[in-house]
Amino acid sequence: MYAGCKYIDQVELIAIDLVKNLFNAEFADVRPISGVVANLVAYTAFAQPDDYMYALPIPCGGHISMGKKRLGGTAGAVRGLNVEYLAYDHRELNIDVDETKKRVEELMRQGHKPKMIVFGGSVFPFPHPVKELGDYFHSLDGVVMYDAAHVAGLIAGGVFQDPLREGADVMTASTHKTFPGPQHGMVLSWEKYSDQIKTATFPGMVSNHHLHNVAGLAVATCEMTEFGEGYVKQIVKNAKALGQALYQRGVRVLAEHKGFTESHVLLLDITKHGDGGEIEEALEKANVIVNRNLLPWDIKEGRHFMHPGGIRLGTSEVTRLGMREREMDEIADFIKRVIVDREDPARVKEDVAEFRRGFQKIHYCFDTVREAYEYLKIR
Repeated sequence: MYAGCKYIDQVELIAIDLVKNLFNAEFADVRPISGVVANLVAYTAFAQPDDYMYALPIPCGGHISMGKKRLGGTAGAVRGLNVEYLAYDHRELNIDVDETKKRVEELMRQGHKPKMIVFGGSVFPFPHPVKELGDYFHSLDGVVMYDAAHVAGLIAGGVFQDPLREGADVMTASTHKTFPGPQHGMVLSWEKYSDQIKTATFPGMVSNHHLHNVAGLAVATCEMTEFGEGYVKQIVKNAKALGQALYQRGVRVLAEHKGFTESHVLLLDITKHGDGGEIEEALEKANVIVNRNLLPWDIKEGRHFMHPGGIRLGTSEVTRLGMREREMDEIADFIKRVIVDREDPARVKEDVAEFRRGFQKIHYCFDTVREAYEYLKIR
């Protein structure tokens, strides 16, 4: 697309091959500059404005890029899709297969035939039922999409699920969450869809596709190929340990009956301690960074996204710093001191800083740039 790019073109091709090998994908496009842009590429490649798309609502883990037009969501406001919701089981924190089929059948009687089904989301503790619902939506001539933004690293490391083998036609991802690379995006699919995806990417969604990040993505993919399995296994172990430690300290961690999570993420109901907005702020003052988060039932109970009933925790970064299960106990203590004991966050902050001084090295990666380049050559 630009003159003088023959070397970066080679980097892009290397990145494509590395991503395809890591995810066992027939096709990969590494040009989307974010996960949202990757989703737009998929919407553009596989659907037309006014088509119907089925996804999770935001309080149940859906992302704003899957949102309705009236909410300003990308799918509705930008691509012009009509968004309907999948049925969700609040206790299981997952899509309800039988209720979803009933809902789809009812909506189809109203003329709302699904063109796309989107699995995945932002709050994603358990694998989604791609196998169970994929064939059903294919029988309706629907396209099965999987948004792996939050779990791409877990998928690459083989500890979560394998969407492309389970029935997904296309998988999108951002590359800076459980996949610890640069802020960027990618689309993975089957060769038969390659032309329409490439056209949707360029000229549809990108011009300059942040070429430096493509090089960073290539290196990050090498690291995930070499170290990813150990990294993601520890992420999940840490998430489960943190969930158990918080639960034992009187904090309501959802899905206790399922071991809290099978991914990197935990969802906490903190309504007996305050609301998500004020808890998020108090923990940040203690140098513990979390995210306020809507619970599936918050909207019905009159809560707002700025002051929801929940917070969301993830263990990707602390794992990358070399922390293991025993450190999750200490982190749970810091959180308890702030939200349960109502201790002054400034005092907790001092202890957090001292704790953090013991973890200054990034793990599960090459130690030097030279190692990365040598790895690329031998691959």
